[in-house]
Amino acid sequence: MKISRRRIISLSAVGAIGALASAYFTVMSIREMNVNSRVVKPAEVYVVKTDDRVDGVKKALSRSELAEYKGRGVFLKANFNSADPYPASTHPDTLRTILSSLRGGGVEEVVLGERSGMGDTRDVLNRVGVFDIAFKYGLKVDVLNENPINRWVKVGPNGTHWLKGFYLPKSLLEADKVIQTCCLKTHRFGGHFTLSLKNSVGLVAKSVPGEFYDYMVELHTSPYQRLMIAEINAFYKTDFIVLDALSGFATGGPESGRLIHPNLIIAGKDRVAVDAVGVAVLRRFGSTADVMKGRIFELEQIKRAAEIGVGVGSADDIKVIPLDKRSEEEAELIEQILQEQG
Repeated sequence: MKISRRRIISLSAVGAIGALASAYFTVMSIREMNVNSRVVKPAEVYVVKTDDRVDGVKKALSRSELAEYKGRGVFLKANFNSADPYPASTHPDTLRTILSSLRGGGVEEVVLGERSGMGDTRDVLNRVGVFDIAFKYGLKVDVLNENPINRWVKVGPNGTHWLKGFYLPKSLLEADKVIQTCCLKTHRFGGHFTLSLKNSVGLVAKSVPGEFYDYMVELHTSPYQRLMIAEINAFYKTDFIVLDALSGFATGGPESGRLIHPNLIIAGKDRVAVDAVGVAVLRRFGSTADVMKGRIFELEQIKRAAEIGVGVGSADDIKVIPLDKRSEEEAELIEQILQEQG
């Protein structure tokens, strides 16, 4: 399958030697990648106040323009960094509801891609029941760290804080549509918070066959970690994000922490806007010093993502939309935090 033109503005082959020659590609710099990008303003972020996860996810997906997915291939990025239960990982009911909705909408193929950071990916996916769910819904599972070199695409370092660039999976870049579902969590290993932008780290290769470089060691030891997280997102487009915030970790994270229960499903197309709303929710419940300090759009993940064109540039560009009567008060509270602290 050819890589979708919609996903990559330009891919050029890099001269290589021997059998690996066709495996290497370089993606243009961030500036070049975003020359033709268009951030839609205002970014609509949908909010559902609910105790019923399945109903909440269905309501959120009603705004995803699923009719456009019919006959298309979809890449799904969930959150399976570890085998710890929700909210450390995607709740099985969230995954089932998304898959059921996609299948009901006539999607041709759904591929879930994952590289776990805390444990062997295949073991993690097995322990959380992904393979059983995959069998039921006809889901293809791409265990990314098992991929050969020709299933990765090299992103060059130009315009980023990555010393050697990084690799993204071809299955992501081949897809017609990309859906992401993430959790509401803080991150004690330098990310500060892990919402939709940080969830993209699970797409990046830790290492690739034929190389002896550890991209995750670089990321987690770099003083630019949060900038690097944002930069991953410049090289692929997300069509819809579902942030499952029925519960979350307001401290600690990513696998454990102080548990909160916002009882929210948050959704939208713009990763920066969704993450800004997620941070607003964390602030409402009280979170870590790194999450609470300063303005939301000055937090490094969000600031860098905004400045390189991943999403909107300010809280003024976000419109929070309640999807039912019960959600109206919650939307107003989030709007107030964005106006005062955004």
